[in-house]
Amino acid sequence: MASQTQGIQQLLAAEKRAAEKVGEARKRKQRRLKQAKEEAQEEIERYRQERERQFKEFEAKHMGSREGVAAKIDADTVLKIEEMNRAISTNKGALIGEILKLVYDIKPQLHANYQGAPKN
Repeated sequence: MASQTQGIQQLLAAEKRAAEKVGEARKRKQRRLKQAKEEAQEEIERYRQERERQFKEFEAKHMGSREGVAAKIDADTVLKIEEMNRAISTNKGALIGEILKLVYDIKPQLHANYQGAPKN
């Protein structure tokens, strides 16, 4: 009976050691997964920064700086406004004359749907 108890004790001790090893293995696995995730995040951030840098270089090379683009847009806007002002000053008199001619040229007429006074 003593040998059976001793065998059971050995079996329980072995099972306890196995459970501890499995627990340690799980902890190591979790640490490795966490470390791998952190490394992946760092790599993603480095890649994103590199692509952002490449994009800014491409943008500067092909479009110029944002300030340059904004300045060009402002200059184009000023030119178009000046062109419109010139067109207004050139055509203002003729347009006012045309509007006044239409206002003064009144030809009173009965409407096509008018049928006269109602008959009793």
